[in-house]
Amino acid sequence: MRRPTVRIENWPGDFRETSDIRDALAAALRAAEPETILKRTLTVEGSTLHAGATAFQLSRFDRIVVIGGGKAAAGMAAALAKLLGDKVTAGVVNIPDSLPPLPRCSRIELHRATHPIPGSEGVEGVKMMLELVRKPTDTDLVICLLSGGGSALLPMPAKGLRLSDIQRVTKLLLRSGAEIHEINAVRKHLSGIAGGRLAERLYPAHVLSLIISDVVGDNPDSIASGPTVPDPSTYLDALAVLDKHKLVSRVPASVRKTLDDGILGRIKETPKANSKVFGRVHNLVVGGNELSCRAAADLFRRRGYATTILSTRIQGEASEVGKGFSGLLLEMRDRLSASRPACVIAGGETTVTVRGRGVGGRNQELALSVARGIAGLHGVCFASMGTDGLDGGTNAAGAIVDGRVIERALSKGLDADSYIERNDSHAFFKKVGGLIVTGATGTNVNDIMVATASGVGRARRRPESAVQRPVDAFANESTK
Repeated sequence: MRRPTVRIENWPGDFRETSDIRDALAAALRAAEPETILKRTLTVEGSTLHAGATAFQLSRFDRIVVIGGGKAAAGMAAALAKLLGDKVTAGVVNIPDSLPPLPRCSRIELHRATHPIPGSEGVEGVKMMLELVRKPTDTDLVICLLSGGGSALLPMPAKGLRLSDIQRVTKLLLRSGAEIHEINAVRKHLSGIAGGRLAERLYPAHVLSLIISDVVGDNPDSIASGPTVPDPSTYLDALAVLDKHKLVSRVPASVRKTLDDGILGRIKETPKANSKVFGRVHNLVVGGNELSCRAAADLFRRRGYATTILSTRIQGEASEVGKGFSGLLLEMRDRLSASRPACVIAGGETTVTVRGRGVGGRNQELALSVARGIAGLHGVCFASMGTDGLDGGTNAAGAIVDGRVIERALSKGLDADSYIERNDSHAFFKKVGGLIVTGATGTNVNDIMVATASGVGRARRRPESAVQRPVDAFANESTK
């Protein structure tokens, strides 16, 4: 696959800062490449496949079938096909339709589907997968390739539901500001394969799920809605999520009926940890955000920055997390050695509760919030980027800001506050500059955030947000 590049549009910021941040983000993407991750995780010795601490004697299986889906599924499939060759019987994986044309993958069909709203193409791909593994036996090995975006790319409406029902609920949840584990609690209970139900369908076959994480904490039951993982949530939990976000009256009647029937025991619950279907399932998280944060940090250290990885669990409303990063940048400037620049790397995934009708994404809204907090502060820079390359349905991955962004906006007659209120960060950066563009990267390991401070100049003023110690914004990692 094409190696992703990082480009910053119409940015007049300091050349060294821009160059270092751009190169660090590119290093983070390289570390998240599915091919790189699987090469490090899987080896074949003779007829033995080693996956982490687990070994599979491939010669004992009559069939080796590859299924799955996600933003990284194409690269994972390519790496697996190269490793196993003709040992693979057949395979189908669903990949995003936003990816550029890809070379054929030996014995594994790359089936395009829509994201973030599931479509009929995704359903068709899932049906093809289930047909491949029809009548599984204990002499079958099914390798599931799962990554971020799999929830949308692997749709299979539960009995009594239509695809349009799933689409409606997905749109409502994505705009509600709900946390990913809340969204997945609902999706699992409206799906015929999520929340461990794929494992039910595959039993008694042996299953190896290779998982690239796009969720904070790398919990496998939250990645792609955990199709081969025990589900700790219930129908009651799913209804509680809709109630919390005031969506109960807005979802289709068929969705409410499914949840009510599940609560009353008329529909079987998703399989739990004590189910026999997981006895032959090996779920292996092979990559995640930490690898990318380390790669970015290593580049900054090589270039002479005093570098720290703050956290890989940043969560919260994007505009509020931005206030914390603003305060962090001020403290970095206040404590900075005159001879050595400083850098803080972080990872995670913020959320945006959509209240306006603008266009943007969590990374762009986070960057705009930081820009407001560091207005007038010299020698600091901040960038936030989604590793999938697509932020909030725009063609940008995120944005970069410094202490002069608000000044440039004012010179153009732009009010940053109004853009945040309208959730219109993309339009703001199109006019002011600073959009980070990578195109679809073929991977997804959450977001990468970079804050730098140099020894050039001193602050003209203390941003108002600096009175709040920045650690407060990050202390509670569950405040997504």
